[in-house]
Amino acid sequence: MKKIFKDHLQRTIEFEFPPRRIVSLCPSITETLFALDLEEQIVGKTRYCIHPEDKVKQVTNVGGTKKIQEDLIRTLNPDLIIAEKEENTKEMVESLSRDFPVFVADVENYAGALRLIRDLGFLTNREEKARHYVEEIEEQFKNMPKVRDCKVAYLIWKKPFMVAGNHTYIHSILETCGFTNVFRDYEGRYPSVTEDDLKQAAPDFLFLPSEPFPFTDSHKDELQQLFPEMKVILVDGEIFSWYGVRMMKVPSYINQLLREMRM
Repeated sequence: MKKIFKDHLQRTIEFEFPPRRIVSLCPSITETLFALDLEEQIVGKTRYCIHPEDKVKQVTNVGGTKKIQEDLIRTLNPDLIIAEKEENTKEMVESLSRDFPVFVADVENYAGALRLIRDLGFLTNREEKARHYVEEIEEQFKNMPKVRDCKVAYLIWKKPFMVAGNHTYIHSILETCGFTNVFRDYEGRYPSVTEDDLKQAAPDFLFLPSEPFPFTDSHKDELQQLFPEMKVILVDGEIFSWYGVRMMKVPSYINQLLREMRM
């Protein structure tokens, strides 16, 4: 039976419901689809889809999030492809849409991430399980101690320095946890900033995530010398930038991070 859906960009797609052959082009979405017990239905994923580690190894790798092997996807003959506006390019979506139904998600904040989980459940006939995850995440965030009076800058790149700005999922998670993002009013979602910008913004903490730029201890030491007035901390980039079921790990990680920040 075919059903018609609207994606997050209000594009209309039609596919056989429930889908039996799914290609996911976004790591967070792939992890969430596995959590929804769709292991038998997932036939394609990107090389960045690394969770759950024991299960993704069995799924065909169709390329990266920005450049995929369309011919390979065609051999997989999916009846649903799930993409994400920020992760995947418009050109990629338009090309795939000529032959397959492509649902495009758009996640910019905490609420949008919860909507995505619900929608994935709706698209795949896993509504009850998706609802369970959403309720669990909401409960954990509700009971999480909130940070107070703590200004942070979250770097995503080094040369040039780039930070997470407003209208990004990272920003939303930071502020949902109680942090104040010192670059929330800068223009652009991921603005480039200078050393002077960072010094003038005067965050209490400078967060260096493990992705997309793989910050290490050497970067931490270098930046701590450059910005002695801030405390520089390495953080798990997946916690702050992966949505979907990964969100269940956020509250416990923040509690752990707060202990490190007090040291």
